[in-house]
Amino acid sequence: MAAAEVNGGIPTTVLKRHCGPRYSLGSITDEKGIPQICDDKTCPQEVSRARLLFYAKTEELIGTMKVFCGRANPTTGSMEWLEEDEHYDYHQEIARSSYADMLHDKDRNIKYYQGIRAAVSRVKDRGQKALVLDIGTGTGLLSMMAVTAGADFCYAIEVFKPMADAAVKIVEKNGFSDKIKIINKHSTEVTIGPDGDMPCRANILITELFDTELIGEGALPSYEHAHRHLMQENCEAVPHRATVYAQLVESRRMWSWNKLFPIRVQTSLGEKVIVPPLELERCPGAPSVCDIQLNQVSPTDFTVLSDVLPMFSVDFSKQVSSSAACHSRQFEPLASGQAQVVLSWWDIEMDPEGKIKCTMAPFWAHSDPEELQWRDHWMQCVYFLSQEEPVIQGSVLCLVAHHDDYCVWYSLQKTSPEKNGRVHLARPVCDCQAHLLWNRPRFGEINDQDRTDQYVQALSTVLKPDSVCLCISDGSLLSMLAYHLGAEQIFKANHLEDKINMIEKRPELLTPADLGDKKVSLLLGEPFFTTSLLPWHNLYFWYVRTAVDRHLGPGAVVMPQAASLHVVVVEFRDLWRIRSPCGNCEGFDVHIMDDMIKCALDFRESKEAEPHPLWEYPCRSLSEPQQILTFDFLQPVPPQPIRAEGTIELRRSGRSHGAVLWMEYHLTPDSTVSTGLLKPAENKGDCCWNPHCKQAVYFFNTTQDSRAPPDSPRTVSYTVAFHPDTGDVTMDFTLSDALTC
Repeated sequence: MAAAEVNGGIPTTVLKRHCGPRYSLGSITDEKGIPQICDDKTCPQEVSRARLLFYAKTEELIGTMKVFCGRANPTTGSMEWLEEDEHYDYHQEIARSSYADMLHDKDRNIKYYQGIRAAVSRVKDRGQKALVLDIGTGTGLLSMMAVTAGADFCYAIEVFKPMADAAVKIVEKNGFSDKIKIINKHSTEVTIGPDGDMPCRANILITELFDTELIGEGALPSYEHAHRHLMQENCEAVPHRATVYAQLVESRRMWSWNKLFPIRVQTSLGEKVIVPPLELERCPGAPSVCDIQLNQVSPTDFTVLSDVLPMFSVDFSKQVSSSAACHSRQFEPLASGQAQVVLSWWDIEMDPEGKIKCTMAPFWAHSDPEELQWRDHWMQCVYFLSQEEPVIQGSVLCLVAHHDDYCVWYSLQKTSPEKNGRVHLARPVCDCQAHLLWNRPRFGEINDQDRTDQYVQALSTVLKPDSVCLCISDGSLLSMLAYHLGAEQIFKANHLEDKINMIEKRPELLTPADLGDKKVSLLLGEPFFTTSLLPWHNLYFWYVRTAVDRHLGPGAVVMPQAASLHVVVVEFRDLWRIRSPCGNCEGFDVHIMDDMIKCALDFRESKEAEPHPLWEYPCRSLSEPQQILTFDFLQPVPPQPIRAEGTIELRRSGRSHGAVLWMEYHLTPDSTVSTGLLKPAENKGDCCWNPHCKQAVYFFNTTQDSRAPPDSPRTVSYTVAFHPDTGDVTMDFTLSDALTC
């Protein structure tokens, strides 16, 4: 049945565009078959059938219309409606994807190619045709490898339509259209039979459905369905097997990402301690995995308490179950200490013998650290135990890995779950609310005693006994440092409820009555807001300061007094790969993919910076850091833009991959907090970044090799502007004597 018939004469694209993302084809209709708006009965949106038909006819006549997208502006705090191209979300998905990173992962590509050749050979040796099912084909790379290895035919499944369209073109360009069929469906929707997507079941299963946690992208349900409905018995699978490893450690640094430590405050009356509430101490924490570049965590930041333990394996050549399960490993602690964190990673074996292996192991557990492959699409996992537990060297314990169809978590037990009757432990969920408000870096930031001391010292210079303080930040403990609290449970834990007035209002709605008819003498902010992604989004503090201007008393102090935007040009050790074109991958032309990513970037992202936690991504500064914009918080937000133009001189040799931008907050004339560089770069230019914040990275379309002759130009020109009406920071960088990387 045609889509227009199912939808009462209204094309599906029109329904999705005007009825919202919850609509699915033919699934929401009334008794007459007329489509309803969505499956949310409380949805206030009302679009009549007549209006939908009008939209459909209009678009038929004038082409695709623009889409209005609502978003909360993280800088100004206002609700905005933006006119976007209907394919904006596709462009965004492609631009921010890991496709380029995967294509540059040579270790992954080589191991897959070796495994595919071996699997095709085993099938051919049995006298069978090699029929391949490739789930999540992406560019079609693995299918092209299979055909080159001798496969008779490949059915390549890709659910993301723009990617499926690109795969069709890539396959055609490489001359494999007669042996590879791209199927734009989810694998669970693929049909078998004379009129189906595949005439018969396949006997080689190739997939790349893995994330850092292995199963987080739905690998288990996809494998389960494929074996039941799409694959022959005793099929080959590439990869053949995956194994998850774990290592128990004690780490104050990593534990600080999950629990709130007591905060010590030095005052004129002695030391005071801010204690976390019992609810927070007892909370098991956020249920999601913390995935990081574990190779950038110094070995001095943790103490190993166990050997590397193989926790469980999945054989992808046999029927796979997505049911919840647990796997225990008995071990003797290597040292006494506090068990807090489980470090975890996996490897995949491409062949039954396990000779072709691709591993995510960090350097200290890698069989050959010199051959360590950098990748960002697969990293390592940090899991937090629900509570820290003391362990004694030489005693016997059980580390238990639990998983459902999408997630993994760990527990430490005295005996195996089978013996104590607790075969499966429910997935831990935050019940204190703090882990919903603060992410892991934010926990680390609040637990940073040096940072706290800096704020205490700054406060001591501006705080008076009769100060009326107004603190503006999300979930901040800064108010407690000034005897005002920023979180209700912590008020009670420290017996300060009567000294705090929590005002749950937007700043522009604040009234004198909310402030006890007093004028504010000290306006405080870190600033930190949970909606901020880029460094300058925390300029929301400036907009709030402007909104409450009428409530500030004469001579009111604002802390921080000002902020500044800084920039440095850098050469990345590896991060540049995520934005670098691939061109040719293992002998296959993937220029179409490069062009697709470039087109998506040119749509908007090429002129935008993107947030990255640069402590995980080593880089060298090629220029000196430079201040380019300043923001005076002592004054309201100005009506006119703040602009800066200039040049940045490259003083060190290397390839300039991009510019890094960050904010610095000037608490007082003598105290500045940086969200970027923490100290001057060393002689070679190695950068030390604030580990609690993400910095903004503007990748250059071309790179400049500053090893050019001394008399050649070695500068980067920039134009940067802050637009008060939108809160946006726009930028453009131009490299002189630029060379394509």
